[in-house]
Amino acid sequence: MIVVQANVTGRDLVGFVEEAKAKVASQIKFPSGYSTKWGGQFENQQRAAARLELVIPIALLLIFLLLFATFGSVRQSVLVFANIPFALIGGVFALLVSGQYLSVPASVGFIALLGIAVLNGVMLVSYFNQLVSQGTEIGKAVVEGAKRRLRPVLMTASITAFGLVPQLFASGPGSEIQKPLAVVVIGGLITSTLLTLVILPILYRRFGIGSPK
Repeated sequence: MIVVQANVTGRDLVGFVEEAKAKVASQIKFPSGYSTKWGGQFENQQRAAARLELVIPIALLLIFLLLFATFGSVRQSVLVFANIPFALIGGVFALLVSGQYLSVPASVGFIALLGIAVLNGVMLVSYFNQLVSQGTEIGKAVVEGAKRRLRPVLMTASITAFGLVPQLFASGPGSEIQKPLAVVVIGGLITSTLLTLVILPILYRRFGIGSPK
């Protein structure tokens, strides 16, 4: 067994390995009985990514079931679920701007965003339902509800974002794990908060309890 080691900095690990595999396959011919195996951090990342492919769909299903148990309505559960793309938009854009790649830590950041986006959605939709049940016209309910829940939504997002700022500027050992997670969460929080407060009330008025009055 011959071990060849390499440290990868400044670029995507998976992309580097795929490029290295292609060059080895095209430029090196092994004698019969010889083979190669790519291990180390790449192997660990591939194993973790395979687990995430199973964990993320299960997490989404459980979130939807909990929403349905909370609201007793498929319509409103889907409405809150629509918050998730709002968060993903910011996370993906933040990765592009920062030059980071979709690594396992970044994927974990996206999972964290799911919970925050859903929490804000539940907060707004629950209050909209409360106002409507008290006889408030749906148009007024969404405007008043968005205004009154502005502070709690901003507090939830800002506290989480400020807590991740040190990781965003980390440069020591472990920063390769901390930074992608922080980039995704902070970027996702920005778009999720803004779009939730603007678009979710519009969607609720149109689809939350049927046609608007």
